[in-house]
Amino acid sequence: MAKESSAFQIDENKRKQMQAEQEQIRQRVKRIRHQILVLSGKGGVGKSTVAVNLAVSLALSGKSVGLLDIDIHGPSIPKILNLEEKAIQAIGDTILPVEVTKNLKVMSIGFLLRGKDDAVIWRGPLKYHMIKQFLKDVQWGNLDFLIVDSPPGTGDEPLSIVQLLENPDGAVVVTTPQEIALSDVRKSIVFCRNLKLPVLGVLENMSGFVCPKCGQRTDIFKSGGGEIMANEMHVPFLGRIPMDPQIVQSCDSGKPFVYYYNQSQ
Repeated sequence: MAKESSAFQIDENKRKQMQAEQEQIRQRVKRIRHQILVLSGKGGVGKSTVAVNLAVSLALSGKSVGLLDIDIHGPSIPKILNLEEKAIQAIGDTILPVEVTKNLKVMSIGFLLRGKDDAVIWRGPLKYHMIKQFLKDVQWGNLDFLIVDSPPGTGDEPLSIVQLLENPDGAVVVTTPQEIALSDVRKSIVFCRNLKLPVLGVLENMSGFVCPKCGQRTDIFKSGGGEIMANEMHVPFLGRIPMDPQIVQSCDSGKPFVYYYNQSQ
């Protein structure tokens, strides 16, 4: 009987702790006007590039923006923003995000790794705890937007962030035009629907390549598949982003494309 009472007390204490932590997250999130997830069911579609350039575009327009990288196993935000040498600071139990500009703050597990080649070998519970800490302990302050770069798929990380945020504004779903990507991206839209997460729209990346020398367009990965899929799934289509060597150069050099090439068509 005593053992059962002790086990009940442990469960009750754990429940109270979880409630207290969720309330801390609510207090943080109350200061963020909009939370937008960038999702894709397929890896390699340029999701992180889209997340970074969306965040930078909003910051350039005068908005206060946070960029949260929850790709635990393959964090690429520090590389894209040339922040690989940055280290985070903490004040007591509060973590300070890395400031790119006065109105753009970034947090990623990449800032916590000893070396850029270190591998994070974690199961689901540890990933959930890390994402919770990014929301609960990071001092985001007052933000107009929090952009969340989620890893591909419909597993632990995107599920955790949606549940912890409770009522995010919606998701931008990134795809490339070919069917092998579209078949997985459809699953992301179903994922959103199952979690009552609004789909703000589908963005088709790598949609055609225009030769800079001759001007001829080549649809390397086809074109238009994202718009067709969006129409079939009855979600908004946001547009197409062509393949552009400057985007590759921007990511590798840590210079956001929209900041340095904002006149590009």
